[in-house]
Amino acid sequence: MKSWWDLGEWSGNRGNEFDVSNLTCAFCGERGNFGLEHHAVKRKANGRKTLNFDTYRCGNCAGYALVLWSAAQFAGGLGGLHDFRALPWPLRLNDAPEHWPEPLGRYWLQAHRTATDENWDAASVMIRSALQYALRDHKAQGASLKQEIDSLAGRGVLPPHMQAWAHELRELGNDAAHPAGDTQGSTAQDVSDALQFLDFLLQYLYNLPFEIDEYRKRRTAV
Repeated sequence: MKSWWDLGEWSGNRGNEFDVSNLTCAFCGERGNFGLEHHAVKRKANGRKTLNFDTYRCGNCAGYALVLWSAAQFAGGLGGLHDFRALPWPLRLNDAPEHWPEPLGRYWLQAHRTATDENWDAASVMIRSALQYALRDHKAQGASLKQEIDSLAGRGVLPPHMQAWAHELRELGNDAAHPAGDTQGSTAQDVSDALQFLDFLLQYLYNLPFEIDEYRKRRTAV
């Protein structure tokens, strides 16, 4: 996104209006329980595009959220499209993307939450679990996680650099799940790096295909 005027143009949520059910309170974690306190609009010169600046108040803890949202200029045939950014955002993740399989989302959330709580070994194990589920969901074959990674790489599903990084995640999770007497344990930097790659891998395997499919639907519905 090169400009805030691009918000909602190519990706986001269905619908022409911001849906408060997608907003989570950064202070108490309550989702969708907000009242609108203030609404302002900025219109693009010589165009139909508008940026909406809304202030919401949480009905549970009275915390505030500032939401910038915008709908696509050309909605297509799916009932429109919009996207938003909220400040402040929750520091603790509460939901995985809806288009992910439920078990994958569960492992992914546990990986991030245990990392937030600085339980590095537990986070490493959950990262490994999320990795293995994602690979098996993409029809990986093999009697071990190592073989499953290599099977997807052999089919071209994983490029070489992602194959190598997937093995790093596997080894990190193995050390935590099967400790030996001299095991040092996962470090904060290990887990931070591993989570970053896991998120990138899931973006590649799930989010990118989903966004491409949504784009094609919008194009064919026009």
